[in-house]
Amino acid sequence: MLALVEDAFVPLRAAVSALPAYVPGARAGASDPAWKLSSNENPYAPLPFVLDAITRAAAEVNRYPDMYASELVEALATHSGVSAENVVVGNGSVAVLAHILNAVVEHGDEIVFPWRSFEAYPIAAAVSGGTIVTVPLEAGTARLDLPAMAAAVTPRTRVVLVCTPNNPTGPVVHADELETFLAAVPKDVLVVLDEAYLEFVRDPQSPDGIDVFTRHPNVVVLRTLSKAHGLAGLRVGYAIAEPRLAAGIRAVSTPFGVSHVAQAAALASLDPAAQSQLMERVETLVGERTRVVEALRDQGWDLPETHANFVWFDLGERTSELAAEAKAAGVLVRPFAGDGIRVSIGDPEANDAFLRVAAAWR
Repeated sequence: MLALVEDAFVPLRAAVSALPAYVPGARAGASDPAWKLSSNENPYAPLPFVLDAITRAAAEVNRYPDMYASELVEALATHSGVSAENVVVGNGSVAVLAHILNAVVEHGDEIVFPWRSFEAYPIAAAVSGGTIVTVPLEAGTARLDLPAMAAAVTPRTRVVLVCTPNNPTGPVVHADELETFLAAVPKDVLVVLDEAYLEFVRDPQSPDGIDVFTRHPNVVVLRTLSKAHGLAGLRVGYAIAEPRLAAGIRAVSTPFGVSHVAQAAALASLDPAAQSQLMERVETLVGERTRVVEALRDQGWDLPETHANFVWFDLGERTSELAAEAKAAGVLVRPFAGDGIRVSIGDPEANDAFLRVAAAWR
């Protein structure tokens, strides 16, 4: 047997040692049932023919998947109104974001993003070797402060991340302010427009991401099938970029990064025959979002405007205490220590359970 030298160790990169932990939404235990509103999931199971596609594909998992997900790329291109050469797929939009940063960021390049925003941003930025530059949200509205983000861009900036709707707070950026922002950002700075919650947006002032992309070659659109399509457990995300950028992102992507089962499920979900049923589910969730927000405002809560499948409570130092109260009442929420609580929109019964919790918080 090999003797272990207790004092010997392989050092980690300093950036890795300093990484913040990604905190997933809490899960209920088998002996401790609770309503799970702690992750931004679609509460409805995949459509029956999507489940059928998953079952058929499962019989072929002894084979490697199509490395380039060619059929899926074509379907996503058609779905998005772009060319296949513009589309790069990956193991969820988080992985695609990491590939984007790895393709363009040199050590020490600045990556600008709002905070608080998606908690994977500081992790992906640090791992890429970039220097993190955060810009506070607008006070009182929890919206991205695009003028301040533009002002934070320096000659060292390589990437700016724009999350719309912003996770975990909910507001969208507006088309006119985004155009002003893009006009102020140098054309050699990549702007990632993260539209993970696109299908839930009902603000007429929100931008058309594909239109923005077609007019601005330095914009990459980031999307996912985890939310509206209900495929969070299979991990399918994609980027839309100009061909040269797309090729670079593809070059650094993990080989075989999207499994055969995930590709089959995504193709079934993108089938035109599925779209009307999927959008009915999305409309149901948007309707529940409206009902929940109105009920919360009737309780006296002052909430940011949300166009995602969640609501945000700016609770500051009370965050951990109130999250624990919700858990004790059988509702799991997502606390961000010292900042606030995000609560996902679930089915009506789960939402009613949370409304009772929120009333008790008051």
